[in-house]
Amino acid sequence: GETLILTNQRALYWPSHKTLILSDLHIGKAGHFRKHGIAIPKDILEADLNRLQMVMEFFSTTSLMVVGDLFHAGTNCEFGIFKNWMNEIEGITIDLIKGNHDRLKLSVYEDLGILLYKPVKHVPPFTFVHDKQPSETNAFCISGHTHPGVSLKLKGKQRIKLPCYQLTKDSLILPAFSRFTGLNTRTGGEDTICYAFTDTDFIKL
Repeated sequence: GETLILTNQRALYWPSHKTLILSDLHIGKAGHFRKHGIAIPKDILEADLNRLQMVMEFFSTTSLMVVGDLFHAGTNCEFGIFKNWMNEIEGITIDLIKGNHDRLKLSVYEDLGILLYKPVKHVPPFTFVHDKQPSETNAFCISGHTHPGVSLKLKGKQRIKLPCYQLTKDSLILPAFSRFTGLNTRTGGEDTICYAFTDTDFIKL
């Protein structure tokens, strides 16, 4: 009895709650790589946050639900960028279901005004969790963690990888919101429907 809108911007919208749902933003990942001498562009996080704000404004979102890995590791130079972004979205509540990379002190989340849940948050008819485990719940489960994608064969023996949503009868796995992530094309079973997408199209597989 609920409607969920899949977007090609790597986020899910729940109209009845005016909530945008996403996973795996990995704030600090690019900074972590740069800290270890790997040349990564500095505008990756800004691009992700700008895209997030655009989608929020498009749907007139009042709350964000992040199903894990909002952050990548400890704080670095990107943490300040995120704090400044938070100041620009006053009035938006943020719920975070703790992911395996969300290792900051509890006081940091409290200072940011982020409500932290672990390991799950139940909002009927859904259960939100970072990494779905078959035995955890009988409710329809919305999760992330695996960075799902598909590999499509093109002409000339070429292949292209695209992010996707993975749907089964009792679960939906979201694509990683950050574009600075790999794609896992080996996930999903025979009963899984993949909704891959580009900037202009959705492809049901």
